[in-house]
Amino acid sequence: MIDAAPRLRFATLPERALIRLSGADWRSFLQGLITQDVETLEVGGMRYAALLSPQGRLLYDLFILAEEGGALLDAPATGREGLVARLRMYRLRAKVEIEPIEGEVAVLFGEAPVVEPGWRTDPRLAAIGWRSVGPAAPAGSARASAHDYDLHRLSHGVPDVVRDVLSDRVYALEANFDLLNAIDFRKGCFVGQETTSRMKRRSVVKSRMVPLRFDGAPPPAGAEVLSGALRAGVVSSGAEGIALGLMRLDRAVDADLSVDGQPVRLDVPDWLTDAVREAVAA
Repeated sequence: MIDAAPRLRFATLPERALIRLSGADWRSFLQGLITQDVETLEVGGMRYAALLSPQGRLLYDLFILAEEGGALLDAPATGREGLVARLRMYRLRAKVEIEPIEGEVAVLFGEAPVVEPGWRTDPRLAAIGWRSVGPAAPAGSARASAHDYDLHRLSHGVPDVVRDVLSDRVYALEANFDLLNAIDFRKGCFVGQETTSRMKRRSVVKSRMVPLRFDGAPPPAGAEVLSGALRAGVVSSGAEGIALGLMRLDRAVDADLSVDGQPVRLDVPDWLTDAVREAVAA
């Protein structure tokens, strides 16, 4: 009898890098900047957040892991230098040290009856799997690549800031950060709060990132999605048969869509269904 493929896969993510915050003021410093509440984050806990521009547009996404006396930030590797510089610019007189450190970010995905200590459920969406810093592969898991994990992410419709935010003009809610547990609207001030809160409370978000399905290779990033002759969206990251697109939902839902003459269709995940319906009904 041939054994079934392992249900649990392990991968490291070279596109992520680490920053350590330490010092007496690290919580109050970070609390006033990012979209997530860190004052109530317990040591050993992990939350997902974003650092926005003052206009409310996405700059960086962050996983915050609280430690004794500080926190680890799991951030995009390609933007780490810029993020460190921006955080230091905001530091002023706060008693906080901000230093890039070495270390690997690792993920587990697939089915697993038991997850070993040190792994935390992905705070964006439980179906994505688990996340940790620097562990060995758990016994019984199969080694996977970062590309395998990217396919897993795409299949659940979860955006990646580096791959899917193609300009500095995407708002956090358009990338579904409000639905992926990245924004605490009760926490008080953060950079970009005014625009973000107004979009959430006073209007329907009419454009959101949604998975697209098609046959064959993905369209290039930046390609227009058309509904007839009307522009319905733009493609961001993709792989064979699936991509994400920032879509104008009133034009895209129940429409015949195409990219460069190739038919594509929306594949709305369950966690996004209500927001899509709300946008279409508005």
